[in-house]
Amino acid sequence: MAWENDTSIKEFILLGLSSNPYIQKILFAIFWVMYLVILIANSVIIIATIMDSRLHTPMYFFLRNLSFVDICYSSSTIPRMLRDLLSTSKAISYEECVSQMYISLGLGITECILLAVMAYDRYIAICFPLHYCTIISPSTCIKIAIGTWICGFLSSVVQFVLTLSVDLCGRNKINHFMCEIPEILSLGCGNVKVVEFVLFVVAVFILIIPVSFIIISYIKIIRAILKISTVAGQKKAFSTCGSHVIVVTVFYGSAMAAYMKSQSESSSDANKHFAIFYIIVTPLLNPLVYTLRNKEVNSALKLCWQKHQKIDQRTMQSPHRS
Repeated sequence: MAWENDTSIKEFILLGLSSNPYIQKILFAIFWVMYLVILIANSVIIIATIMDSRLHTPMYFFLRNLSFVDICYSSSTIPRMLRDLLSTSKAISYEECVSQMYISLGLGITECILLAVMAYDRYIAICFPLHYCTIISPSTCIKIAIGTWICGFLSSVVQFVLTLSVDLCGRNKINHFMCEIPEILSLGCGNVKVVEFVLFVVAVFILIIPVSFIIISYIKIIRAILKISTVAGQKKAFSTCGSHVIVVTVFYGSAMAAYMKSQSESSSDANKHFAIFYIIVTPLLNPLVYTLRNKEVNSALKLCWQKHQKIDQRTMQSPHRS
């Protein structure tokens, strides 16, 4: 690997979002709260959909997986970013940078595929309701979930290896709050056009194909919804799909803006601002959108809260009984 041959690079310097100490403290407070909400909200969704037997359906199975991916995805970068916002040293070791780049990329691609799977799930549920349980069976759900993780981390290997092959010529200042492929490529010296072209083609497959699949699914979904005779039925169907569309738009839009650009454009500050959307805003948006717009999830949360209160009451009463 070119990085390994370049003995002058032992670590990288992450320039972050700002060099102003005052602004860094404000950003730390904002992102710390956002990260806390991401962890709590997504964990609550996972617990609620597991405890309520009414939510043991393919839709909520994939929602649980999405919440778990979001927790892992945000955790692969935000803790390091929070540490850097309070630290004078922005250095990140070679090993940590490489690990962060591969893990975050693998999780990001996994989410890309999972969002497409969720669109397909809604398409089958709305367009073929009588065959839904047969097509999307529990065993099929498990196989699809495992497949998304395998595809996510296997497909990221190509981008990862190609990025490591770029000669950096001793450059180690990364204009980002994390180690990410576009910024690493911007450090490359010599002709990196071939690597850049291959990575662009891979990005097209990873981003454009799932987006196209989602668009086609929702065109068919909208056609099916418009055929529903009752207005109430149409509203319920649109509400269920609307939350997914919001998440898809934010996630794919920001990811495309960051990854589907030339190397000469990748060194701008825009990339790290786009990264905030697909690494922080989307994992934050997912649980808020799905819980606020979904009566079944809200009902499950209330049920979990009631069970928790009953357990607390029994715990308080047990010493008196003894």
